[in-house]
Amino acid sequence: MVNHLWNTIREHKAGKAVGIYAVCSAHPAVLEASILQALEDDSYLLIEATSNQVDQFGGYTGMRPVDFRELVFALADDLGFARDRLVLGGDHLGPNRWQKLDAEEAMLNAEGLVRAYVEAGYTKIHLDCSMSCAGDPAPLGDDLVAERTARLLRVAEDAAQASGRADDILYVIGTEVPVPGGAHETLGDLVPTSPDAARATLERHRQAFADVALDNIWPRIIALVVQPAVEFDHLRVIDYHRAGTVDLRRVLDNEPGLVFEAHSTDYQETARLTELVEDHWAILKVGPGLTFAMRQGLFALANIEDELVPAADRSNLIEVLERRMLEKPGYWEGYYEGTPEQQRIARRFSYSDRLRYYWPDEDVVAAESRLYDNLSHLEIPLPLISQYMPDQYARVRAGKLRPHPRDLILDAIRDSLRPYSQACFPAENSDVSLTPTGALHV
Repeated sequence: MVNHLWNTIREHKAGKAVGIYAVCSAHPAVLEASILQALEDDSYLLIEATSNQVDQFGGYTGMRPVDFRELVFALADDLGFARDRLVLGGDHLGPNRWQKLDAEEAMLNAEGLVRAYVEAGYTKIHLDCSMSCAGDPAPLGDDLVAERTARLLRVAEDAAQASGRADDILYVIGTEVPVPGGAHETLGDLVPTSPDAARATLERHRQAFADVALDNIWPRIIALVVQPAVEFDHLRVIDYHRAGTVDLRRVLDNEPGLVFEAHSTDYQETARLTELVEDHWAILKVGPGLTFAMRQGLFALANIEDELVPAADRSNLIEVLERRMLEKPGYWEGYYEGTPEQQRIARRFSYSDRLRYYWPDEDVVAAESRLYDNLSHLEIPLPLISQYMPDQYARVRAGKLRPHPRDLILDAIRDSLRPYSQACFPAENSDVSLTPTGALHV
């Protein structure tokens, strides 16, 4: 079987300005839009489930790794996308979900989490032991993180051996890992990981793996997570500035099989994403930005519905979401500060998109279905599409997109994927080559 991700890393290390983006979302519409984009790009697709979304107990989506795999496979089959062009990954696999437990109990759960992902056939495994558990120092030092990572690596390798797929598993490591899903707090300026810190992380992990007789798997460590000073919070996006990472990039000079992985790249402009890939962040993670785009589209459809459907028959999707978020505030109230009005705005429109946790709610699912049903039975006037979804309107007018509500939403999501496609699959790779430090020769 072709190892698509391995080939991308090899091409990048050989000097081509190529990369891959990782779709970190469990929402079926986001997954469907991602498959459609990959079909257009004629590329493989990397989809990653996070430890918050999918775990051995169900996560907030109610899915275990095998359930999520089958969801992705079913969508791919329906759309005619070959399963062997899918790469499944597990993101932030470690004790993140169990930080309130003592470290040993959290790590036992983390072992079960990693085992479940590997046994379900996931081949890109991000081992993240950077989070402090009850009783731990904060932050954890590299030594303890590396020791715990080696412990989970042993579990993953044993599970892979038992499944007959040991050589297929590729790993991502790193201690400077942005918070899953974006920052909790309002951010100030960020500083990139220092070169010394990145080198120390590599060496301490290399030694920890050797201590448990796993140094032979180092060639399958394909990426290191470091901070390129890229993030977003509720109201602000911190853009990539390549001048600040010149020295950091040189950490890879003597690592022939290693690239950087960039987390929290949501909302970066196309040019910034392209620079990240050129500067050896060859794996770009995106998640909340995709459900943010979906939410924008669904709110636009709800506004269109208000113009076309009698009040008694409307879905009231926006109101249903607000009600359920207030009734079940656990996913947002520790994140959104300020006055009640500021919290209301954040609940609906924040970049960190805590609203994404509420799409699986039964009441919200029913309202979303009613919205689609209401508008599917109508011919939506083009001026209304122009008013609320101008980018989709342009494609409808050009004959490239049906004015069907679900098609409009999928296309809105793809508008957040298209910059990643342009950054990772540049049209003229023959004109761009990379040096080991990431400088360009054009």
